Amino acid sequence: MFIGEQHNILGDWLLMMFVENEGMAFGMIFPGEFGKIFLSIFRILAAIGIGWYMINQAKKGATKGFIICIALVLAGAIGNILDGAFYGLIFGETGYSPAYIAEAFPDAGGYATFLHGNVVDMIRFKITGYWPDWFPWVGGDYFDLFPPVFNIADSAVTVGIALLIIFQRRFLKKKPVEEQPEAA
Repeated sequence: MFIGEQHNILGDWLLMMFVENEGMAFGMIFPGEFGKIFLSIFRILAAIGIGWYMINQAKKGATKGFIICIALVLAGAIGNILDGAFYGLIFGETGYSPAYIAEAFPDAGGYATFLHGNVVDMIRFKITGYWPDWFPWVGGDYFDLFPPVFNIADSAVTVGIALLIIFQRRFLKKKPVEEQPEAA
C-alpha cells in the first residue's frame, strides 16, 4: 500500500488506511536530531517499568483483571517498540502514490536505522457528517468524530487503560485487615 491508501472493511465507516507515524500518539514528535532515538529509548524504559510493575503486582496477589489490563498496556507498548525498531530496517521509502509502494528488504537497505523507523497505523473509524443546523455554535458544520488512524498495539494500550479506569474499584479494592488477638 502507499501512504494514505485505504480500503473499506465494514461499510464505509471502518477502513484499513496506511499511515506511517513518525512519533507517538496523534503524530506528536520529539524534534531534533536525537528526538526519534529519545522516543525509542523512552518507550523501551517505559515497557521495562511496566513489565516490572506487572510482575511485582502479580507476586503481591493483584487481581487477574488488573494483571490482564497491565499486560494489555505492556503488549501494546512492545508492539509499537518492535514496529519502530525494525520497520525502517525491513522496508524502503513509501510515498503518497501507487508509484511509491515500499519494497521489502531492498538491496540498498531500509529507509531507517535500528530504532529510527516509523510505526505503521492502519485502522480508521470514519464517522463523519454535519451537525444539525439547530445545534448551538457548530450547527451545519462538518464533523469527523474520530479522525486518528491507529493500530492493534494502540488498541491494546487504550483498552487496557480504559478497563483500569472503569474497574479501578474492583481491581484496587483493599483487602480486609485480619484482626490480631490481643496480647495477654
